[in-house]
Amino acid sequence: IKEGFEIIDKKELPSTTELKNEEKEKTEEGRWSAPILSLARKASENLALSYGNALKSASLVGFIPKPVSNDSTAKTSARCHAMEERANLMNMMKLSIKILIQSALSLGRTLDSDFPPLQQFFVVLEHCLKHGLKVKKTFIGQNKSFFGPLELVEKLCPEASDIATSVKNLPELKTAVGRGRAWLYLALMQKKLADYLKVLLDHKHLLSEFYEPDALMMEEEGAVIVGLLVGLNVIDANLCLKGEDLDSQVGVIDFSLYLKETQDSDGKQDGGITAVLDQKHYVEELNRHLSCTVADLQNKIDCLEKTNSKLQEELAAATDRIGSLQEEQQQLKQQNELIRERSEKSVEVTKEDTKVELDTYKQSRQGLDEMYSDVWKQLKEEKKIRLELEKELELQIGMKTEMEIAMKLLEKDTHEKQDTLVALRQQLEEVKAINLQMFHKSQNAECSLQQKTEAISSFEGKTNEMMSSMKQMEERLQHAEKARQAAEERCNKMKQELSGKLDACRQQMSQLDSKCSTLEKELKSEKEQRQTLQKELHQEKDATTLLKTELQQMEGLKKELRKLQDEKQQLEKVCEEQEQALQEMGLHLSQSKLKMEDIKEVNKALKGHTWLKDDEATHCKQCDKEFSISRRKHHCRNCGDIFCNTCSSNELALPSYPKPVRVCDTCHTLLLQRCSSNSS
Repeated sequence: IKEGFEIIDKKELPSTTELKNEEKEKTEEGRWSAPILSLARKASENLALSYGNALKSASLVGFIPKPVSNDSTAKTSARCHAMEERANLMNMMKLSIKILIQSALSLGRTLDSDFPPLQQFFVVLEHCLKHGLKVKKTFIGQNKSFFGPLELVEKLCPEASDIATSVKNLPELKTAVGRGRAWLYLALMQKKLADYLKVLLDHKHLLSEFYEPDALMMEEEGAVIVGLLVGLNVIDANLCLKGEDLDSQVGVIDFSLYLKETQDSDGKQDGGITAVLDQKHYVEELNRHLSCTVADLQNKIDCLEKTNSKLQEELAAATDRIGSLQEEQQQLKQQNELIRERSEKSVEVTKEDTKVELDTYKQSRQGLDEMYSDVWKQLKEEKKIRLELEKELELQIGMKTEMEIAMKLLEKDTHEKQDTLVALRQQLEEVKAINLQMFHKSQNAECSLQQKTEAISSFEGKTNEMMSSMKQMEERLQHAEKARQAAEERCNKMKQELSGKLDACRQQMSQLDSKCSTLEKELKSEKEQRQTLQKELHQEKDATTLLKTELQQMEGLKKELRKLQDEKQQLEKVCEEQEQALQEMGLHLSQSKLKMEDIKEVNKALKGHTWLKDDEATHCKQCDKEFSISRRKHHCRNCGDIFCNTCSSNELALPSYPKPVRVCDTCHTLLLQRCSSNSS
């Protein structure tokens, strides 16, 4: 493990005097030396990140005694990685806001879209909003943009509707990323960026549709960033959205702005020296950190060896315990066999007793069933007799009601006939009056007398007939009264007979009730005997359950033995995994050495380039054509020489520039070759 590390000596690094001489010679290179330094610093940061990841993997393997295939290790590593990302983004946001405010105060608080700290602030804010975004699948493909959550602000805060409408009305924006960048520009100009993001954080149940639970906007770091954004209300931003290609901007963070230290106005040349010295100190600290980590790993290995020896001792003690337990198990088995024999004998005796009792119970039950069937038959016969008597009673009651109805009808007829007699008597009186009148008028009308006499004779015949019919009706009334009296006598006789029969039935029912009570008492006594037998059976079952529990305890001891053996195998696997992790650490360190050598070669190659002034060049360096009004001068951002438009028409994204910049043909081919070699 020690052979895998290499500590850089101070002799290999250049001295301060040499660096000062080089800085005096290259005073004109102040504009483009910053990208080289930023590239070197980025490389050192990448190395530090690779070392940190390797050390984390080794520490995870050393401290978590679980198999590699388990899902819990993957989850914990993912959580740790998400926490680190959130912390890094929050620190970058702090730095970007601090530098932006300082630079704005120095320039008079008015900023344009070309201001580099402002551009880097938007890049860092975009990374923060993209952290933990969920991928939404559509018909075209996968969509992952931060403009979705920003659209929610229009619903939650009606003041943001102006921003949404202006963003939608811009014809140049075609992608969701470009619309999101334009939204952030407009919110910063309104000085309400912090307020809008705070409204989003207050409604986290809506943000959960767009972000993962470990995202920066869903955790406490999001609230901290919103608090930092309140400080930007001091700045006045004048940003022009027309003519800018927001859809195709490359969101690359330029660390050179944050790694530069504050330089005095007198000592601009000393900035490069301090940067190189900082790199030297940084590399030395890295070496020290790596040596410390190696020592920590060795201490962990020693601790693991000690724990392994302790576990082996515990295993030996456990084997001794298992032997003693096995002896106890054999003794318990012998006792169990004796208890089983006794319980089987007792069960056989109880079975015989229960058989005898069951036979007696069956015999007594048969006699009781016969008695019960006889009583039941008698009850059925008595019920039939009672039903017949009830039917006869109902018939007699019906006859009585019919007689009453007939009597009522006869009474009605007599009343009607009496009314007719009264009417006839009135008519007779009227006839008498008429006869008197006629007698008085007989002297005047003799012809009418004869007719009247005939009418009187006819009326007298009718009266005689009515009198005979009245006599017949009176005779019928007498016969009906006699029939009614005979029917009442019959009803009284039937009532007396039915009361006698009901008394006899009641006596028989009381006798049957007494017999049923005696039968119920006998059944209760038999039930009590049965319950005593069941209690004895339960006691025997409890004894058998106790024996079963003792057997289960023995099986539990066997399982503990197996668990101890499994733990021993797991510890052996952990030791093997730690050895593999140490081997991987050695490989990572050897790769980092190779990367450091490549960076040194790049620095040596870049030291020869200078940034030419416009006055020094009159001809194109590649085609040797003279510059004129039509053929203008163009600087190559990589080598610093001046070329014409045809020889420097290519564009590439360099580490020091976030956007693609102009590069000459030779540098274009060299950079492409370098990228292809790095990718392979």
